[in-house]
Amino acid sequence: MPHDAPAPLHILRLSDLFDGVAARRLEAWLAALQPATQVRIDLSKVREFHDFGLAVLAQALSRCRAEVTVVGLRQHQVRMLRYFGVEASRLEPAPGAAAGLGGPQA
Repeated sequence: MPHDAPAPLHILRLSDLFDGVAARRLEAWLAALQPATQVRIDLSKVREFHDFGLAVLAQALSRCRAEVTVVGLRQHQVRMLRYFGVEASRLEPAPGAAAGLGGPQA
């Protein structure tokens, strides 16, 4: 009897700047994923977020058929993505972010 193995988990870690260019690259990558793919996008090392990049990310997540979780977000980024319609179940704040202790709100 064949056993379906769980889809592998892909981890993508981004750092430094998350602007429109970085978001568009991520959007293209997400669009190419298969529906059963599990992805964890780690943004904990991003030092500077542009709101336009977050808007592009929100659109990409709404169209993406893969199972994507975005981790390492600060409170502002979680709030912005929620405003843009991203489900809370896809977002995992950085430790301390919910209490406002997630570092600078870039």
